[in-house]
Amino acid sequence: VNGVAMLHSNILKDELFQDYCSLWPERFQNKTNGITPRRWLRFCNPELSAIITKWLKTDQWVTNLDLLRGLRQFSDNRDLQSEWASAKMANKVRLAQYICQLTGVKVNPNSLFDIQIKRIHEYKRQLLNILGAIYRYKKLKEMSPEERKKVVPRTIMLGGKAFATYTLAKMIVKLVNDVGAVVNNDPDIGDILKVVFIPNYNVSVAEILIPGSELSQHISTAGMEASGTSNMKFALNGCLIIGTLDGANVEIREEIGEENFFLFGAEAHDVPRLRKERAQGLFVPDPRFEEAKNYVKSRAFGDYDYTPLLESLEGNSGYGRGDYFLVGYDFPSYMEAQSRVDNAYKDSKKWMKMSILSTAGSGKFSSDRTISEYAKAIWKIQECRVP
Repeated sequence: VNGVAMLHSNILKDELFQDYCSLWPERFQNKTNGITPRRWLRFCNPELSAIITKWLKTDQWVTNLDLLRGLRQFSDNRDLQSEWASAKMANKVRLAQYICQLTGVKVNPNSLFDIQIKRIHEYKRQLLNILGAIYRYKKLKEMSPEERKKVVPRTIMLGGKAFATYTLAKMIVKLVNDVGAVVNNDPDIGDILKVVFIPNYNVSVAEILIPGSELSQHISTAGMEASGTSNMKFALNGCLIIGTLDGANVEIREEIGEENFFLFGAEAHDVPRLRKERAQGLFVPDPRFEEAKNYVKSRAFGDYDYTPLLESLEGNSGYGRGDYFLVGYDFPSYMEAQSRVDNAYKDSKKWMKMSILSTAGSGKFSSDRTISEYAKAIWKIQECRVP
């Protein structure tokens, strides 16, 4: 029996299959998921791949991803940082053109490209993302034009499929679109903030989005995401992560360095206690969280009735209520992490160094390593090379 990330495997052993594990501990293993560097770097990001090959003086990293560690020694090198920034900008321009062609929304390639693409689900917390965007928009509206000039411009993109009968997931998609329709047409805001829903998300779309991303959101309630693999794809492409200690985020943060990861939120072992405290009526919401919800209720984004969605965040117990996924609890630390993102982005040299170290630390997350671990420890089979 194996989990697909260290945290997931520990939950299986300590909670889900605790009795079985006490009887047969030797049957439980961990096999952290991986992704193929052929598709998720070499093929989808040829500009960055060429730079990596040039600085490592070999293209062997394509089949031995641990070689990416060799980039660490160059992370402060101004020439590499400049080439790295050029590759990222080329990918951002391509993505901006794709978005304009697909949605008609013109986005500024000089803004921070912030992306969350994954299946729409309450536990993945696209709702936390859009409420954060709503709060950001409200604060921008309250600023003077002079104050707005100091703000880091941001383009927030969300994409993913919602299951046909998953009403709240569909409602989250609608909210993102309704927020975008207002924000993207607000002359006071201009290019400082854009909110875009990317339709018909699939692998081919991901191959355009991931190379052009600078920040990606992996913000599930801790203990609920078995592993996640898009986090690995983004990190491999030099995109920084804002995330919780969930799934493979834990190991990505260890590999790339905690100073290169924007961490927030409750930890998995805290979640049962926090849910219990909520049921007992002990939770006190942050005023910023209430402000974001009330802004939606004020019909600032149209007349659609979002009551069922907002009610899922309210009350202390009952089906579809009580904020089971801790959006309200994690909101303040999420907003503080987003402030750290803005501050880091203002220092382009520091950001490029973090981006290079993100790619350099992604070697572990190759599916080549995962499959060889399964082959050795579970399937007990030998490699058979094609002649």
